[in-house]
Amino acid sequence: MSGGTSEQEPSATERGVSGDRVWSVLIGVLGGVVLVVAGLILFILVRLSRPAFETLSLGRFLVGTDWDPVSESFGALPFVYGTLVTSVIALGVALPVSLGLAVFLSEMAPKWLRPIVTFGIETLASIPSVVYGLWALFILVPWLRETLEPLLARVLGFLPVFQGPPLGLGYLAAGLVLAVMILPTISSVCVEVLKTVPSSLREGALALGATRWEAIWTVILPFSRAGLLGAALLGLGRALGETMAVTMVIGNQPELHSSLFSPGYSLPSVIANEFAEATSATHTGVLAALALVLFGITVLLNSLARLLMHSMSRGAGRRA
Repeated sequence: MSGGTSEQEPSATERGVSGDRVWSVLIGVLGGVVLVVAGLILFILVRLSRPAFETLSLGRFLVGTDWDPVSESFGALPFVYGTLVTSVIALGVALPVSLGLAVFLSEMAPKWLRPIVTFGIETLASIPSVVYGLWALFILVPWLRETLEPLLARVLGFLPVFQGPPLGLGYLAAGLVLAVMILPTISSVCVEVLKTVPSSLREGALALGATRWEAIWTVILPFSRAGLLGAALLGLGRALGETMAVTMVIGNQPELHSSLFSPGYSLPSVIANEFAEATSATHTGVLAALALVLFGITVLLNSLARLLMHSMSRGAGRRA
């Protein structure tokens, strides 16, 4: 035995507890960094937009329709309208297709076909937005102008949204290119959500005599509603913030039109087009205020979607 007293080494359990504490602190710091970054973005936007609100009232800015940097007359409504219209079109087109793809890949597709279709979806997700814009400008816009928009005008021309000359450039073109861009995001998340459905639910429905389609419609999709809503929310967020492709095909006119054939403008597009050319502090502040409006729309939609998901989860728990 040695004459001196040696310190007792920490046991494996104590080392594990210390490691867990360090890991918990690290994860908490990383989570806090996300909130700090969001707060910094909000703070910078508010500071940059302050010169605009020294000369403009908030209410007049939000509901105004004029946009004249020379006379410093600014209204955000045409851009908010264009952003929401194109995003709704994109979500309305992409969500059913994405959900159908997800059901096909997770429930019905042969095993040899799944990797091929999945690779195609992943390829669409990796294409830069400027490439989508060029495709839309040279392929989609002429097809809309010569084929789809005249057809919609003949068949559904009694509706205001399908009236007017078929220009090709406009809300419809921007919404459709956005639909193609958000389709990979929504479909990929939907596939992963459907994979989380317990096999016992699926097998139980089939054992009770349900067909495959009845099992999908009455068991699998209701079980996955909250996750599918989250997938739609991710796609909507992508559509709201897309800039380059929309700028190339929306027409870039700050006006309000009921027809989807008409040109318009969106919040990301006007910020990208005019920020480098803004010469006055008011003009720069207004563009920062538009970014703040876009930030607020995103936060509002996220909050509403979370409330809806929470209510759906509570309803499913009560039924269970």
